[in-house]
Amino acid sequence: MAVAAAIVFAIGALGAQAPAKPGAVTFSDVTKAAGIAFKHNNGAFGKKYLPETMGSGVVFVDFDGDGFADLFFVNSKSWPDHPGAKSYPALYHNNKNGTFTDITKQAGLAVEFYGFGATAADYDNDGHVDLFVTALAGNHLFHNNGNGTFTEVTAKAGVGASAFSTSAAWFDYDKDGFVDLVVLNYVQWSADKDLFCTLDGKTKSYCTPESYKGESPILYHNKHDGTFEDVTKAAGLYDPTSKALGVALLDYNSDGWLDLFVANDTQPNRLYRNTGKGGFVDEAVASGVAFNEAGVARAGMGVDAADYDRSGRESLIIGNFSNEMMALYHNEGTNLFIDEAPTATIGQASLLSLTFGCFFFDYDLDGQLDVFAANGHVADDINRVQPKVTYAQAPHLFHNLGNKRFEVASTAISLPERLVARGTAYADFDNDGDLDIVMATNNGTAHLLRNEGGNRNHALRVALIGTKSNRSAIGARISASIEGGGTMRAMVKSGSSYLSQSDLPVTFGLGKATKVAGLEVQWPSGQVEKIPATEGSQTITIEEGKGITKRTPFASSAASTASH
Repeated sequence: MAVAAAIVFAIGALGAQAPAKPGAVTFSDVTKAAGIAFKHNNGAFGKKYLPETMGSGVVFVDFDGDGFADLFFVNSKSWPDHPGAKSYPALYHNNKNGTFTDITKQAGLAVEFYGFGATAADYDNDGHVDLFVTALAGNHLFHNNGNGTFTEVTAKAGVGASAFSTSAAWFDYDKDGFVDLVVLNYVQWSADKDLFCTLDGKTKSYCTPESYKGESPILYHNKHDGTFEDVTKAAGLYDPTSKALGVALLDYNSDGWLDLFVANDTQPNRLYRNTGKGGFVDEAVASGVAFNEAGVARAGMGVDAADYDRSGRESLIIGNFSNEMMALYHNEGTNLFIDEAPTATIGQASLLSLTFGCFFFDYDLDGQLDVFAANGHVADDINRVQPKVTYAQAPHLFHNLGNKRFEVASTAISLPERLVARGTAYADFDNDGDLDIVMATNNGTAHLLRNEGGNRNHALRVALIGTKSNRSAIGARISASIEGGGTMRAMVKSGSSYLSQSDLPVTFGLGKATKVAGLEVQWPSGQVEKIPATEGSQTITIEEGKGITKRTPFASSAASTASH
């Protein structure tokens, strides 16, 4: 059964692979057919500036509230000392028929800056999802006007700190009903302070972050009037040694308060426990997630948190540098995590990969969370000094077999070549019930991968609207009692992966079951709402205190396929 559901990215350049088994799930590259034509510009022209290695992120989110996930791609730009054509981020509106339309200019988002990541949520609770974008030398907050346009309100809101900012996440850390904002920063770099680094002792190569001083994350508290205040030091998050790239929201000790995991590059990772009193305490060392097994800090990139083994506790997946392997920190339930990757398939298969974006998701809807990883090196000349490591790399997909075991999924023909991948996210963009993937590449084209066959199993998607809680319901925890036994748990979250964000609604894979026996929603406000038995094959919208207020059936598999 597991083999029949397997996927592998059979890249043409990698040689022959075993053919797909009948009934296997595959991912098809539908980028061109879907109307996606985004290309990232890192501005590289030979000087090997450090920011050129970063790539950019991508966000799947329903900006206009029509029930279909739209796409936002972050872009960078050419350098002042080597000007080129203008390059802008891109907002693609979902046409509800498997295609997208570029509406960047009419939406007011054709703004040029050296961007990296993005995160989306309704920060002012007006019913419209807003957008925050990180960048070099100044971040950007775009307010959603609710009419298909955005207005930049960065200066007014007070969130435009000038730094080398990377990932960010919206979350209501103090549970006051408004989402706050955490912004990660990388290193202290500028073109006039760029250093000479080399791999072979002769030619310039991209420097590692060890060459530069770190820079602290920033925590912005929402003041409920459209403005924010910097509470980084007061909240205990000030860390000038940080060189942060990935952030994940979780409640690792199940105390009802949102914690933060920060993946650092060449510095110890941080696990910030929310004290519930407006502050955080770093528990990474005591919890076993700061270093690898040898006590050495790794080069952490992207990260995600989820209950992949149905233990009721959120574990962590982290993308690391090549020759370091990915980390799979299992939450033992005693405030301790154990990295199971070194003795598992995930570690062995990812040893030579440099993983940026990564996340848990259930691609075959069997009720077990799988893992996707987007890979690509930072040094375009790495193969000259490490013959077994390549610049462009194939992505990984790991199928969850249950009992904390994974297998490398094998066979698929969607990608014609390896990629220098960076940000990645998932959503059901065509509303056929299964989860699709988007990847951004460094200085290259984006790729939209459509899930083919995942909806042979059943699913239930749950969208939440907060009233007492923040309207985006970030931090809400949902428990689904499965028909026939068992419970699955998930949390509404922003951020995760690398510089990216997946769609906010939660998807529960039901396998062959056609309904859930019941749902329980623990809202950030503290309210607990119980939903009776509910049929699958639909998206249900639950409004805090009102139960199910909307039901949207999935498109049939046949109808969805016909749209392509």
